[in-house]
Amino acid sequence: MKKLAEIHGAKTARKERIMQFGEGNFLRAFVDWMVHKMNAAGVYDGSVVLVQPIARGLTDLINENNGLYTVILRGVENGKVVEDATIVESVSRCVDPYRDFKDFMAIGENPDLRFIVSNTTEAGIAYAAGDKPTDAPPASYPAKLAVFLHHRWLTFKGAADKGLVMVPCELIDRNGDKLKETVYRWAEEWKYESAFIDWLKSSCDFLNSLVDRIVTGYPKEEAEAIWNKLGYRDDLLDTAEPFLVWVIEGNKKYGDELPFRKAGFDVIWTDDMTPYRTRKVRILNGAHTSSVLGAYLAGVDTVREMVEDPVFAAYVRNILNEEIMPILTLPKKDVQQFAAAVLERFANPFIKHRLLDISLNSVSKFKARVLPSLQEAAAAKGKATSLLAFSLSALVAFYRGTKIVDGALQGDRNGVSYPIRDDLPVLETFAKLWTTYDNTDAGAKKLMDAVLANEAWWGDDLRKIPGLSDTCGAALVDILKNGAKAAVARAAGADAAET
Repeated sequence: MKKLAEIHGAKTARKERIMQFGEGNFLRAFVDWMVHKMNAAGVYDGSVVLVQPIARGLTDLINENNGLYTVILRGVENGKVVEDATIVESVSRCVDPYRDFKDFMAIGENPDLRFIVSNTTEAGIAYAAGDKPTDAPPASYPAKLAVFLHHRWLTFKGAADKGLVMVPCELIDRNGDKLKETVYRWAEEWKYESAFIDWLKSSCDFLNSLVDRIVTGYPKEEAEAIWNKLGYRDDLLDTAEPFLVWVIEGNKKYGDELPFRKAGFDVIWTDDMTPYRTRKVRILNGAHTSSVLGAYLAGVDTVREMVEDPVFAAYVRNILNEEIMPILTLPKKDVQQFAAAVLERFANPFIKHRLLDISLNSVSKFKARVLPSLQEAAAAKGKATSLLAFSLSALVAFYRGTKIVDGALQGDRNGVSYPIRDDLPVLETFAKLWTTYDNTDAGAKKLMDAVLANEAWWGDDLRKIPGLSDTCGAALVDILKNGAKAAVARAAGADAAET
């Protein structure tokens, strides 16, 4: 079978206007796919030059493929299963700075370069002691970027119009601020010229951004079947869900330079990304954390199975509609549309999202994703709301175990052991609580109160929330006595209970 580069023919030559740190699956199915679509729509004319951020990567394969690869979107949209394949032509080339440092630096000499995007993992934007400006290249991404920007400043003699706009996609809060802080730190530590630092401040911009698309990457087990369907071999196949949101905090003028919205994409340019981050954390992540533990105890193994079960589908809908969404500050229509998309994403038949994988570190996840909704809903109503309280009881039931083996507390689901993974002090606390549990209703409520009172976990004594102790205690008793499925059905309401 012929390869994609052999059957495709020449690409349209376009100026390299974007440099991208990261050649992995996510950015290729997110940024580069959108740039391709903008070019195809005639609203943009530019290409992306990729930079391999670590010593091992895909540079050779990408260049052998002439920068071409296929993105396959698979999922549910408006209630229908969709599959769409696009040959992405926006990548000009990939540079490995570990082998070709001069080629990497030469990218900075391009007068048409305007934007730098990145995805170097959550650990990528960090200060790494020991990096030097003479390293070729320095180890960390911020140090590489500092050297690169300094070279560009020298090349163009500090020209104000040759500054660049950095748009990191790493999944850390306020990623642009963190990247800026670290680049400035290197500039000062390396004693770069004050004029260069002034240029960074006046001519360069570091934007915070929030990305949202599940990219499942190379479909190894299905690759050959997909090649046969496409009619060519593509070793850079990249699969993703159709849903996409990119929230970028910064000057909205950049939206004219990167006209994603003109191509029909949900890219939001805003002065404050906080409400959008809250929307994602509370709805998408919060719905996961507040539902998957109870669902797993009830015998469900994947997110798709969970939302296809009438009881759990009702539970997730109700917890979103009644207790999470009403307290968000964005316009009601925006919140409703996002929540509807989340439920479709949960039902994606092409993604096998295991509940046990999501359960990792659920205590800290609950604090970040669910507890703020619980606290704000209780403040609005004057007492704890039932479903969010139930989700905390389900967490406690999920963490039931007395033995820690290979760093995991051992839970039991219908006679089969499962691993509960969290920080060791958390696991040790739960093991001690469940060891002293006496199998009585009073004992369950006492155990629940001990969890609520753990300020080290929650930042406060949650027993202060009116009604929470009683509601959580009763829910835990129900789960332990009658099983998670029956307890969830009662919590979700009569319609679910009758299903």
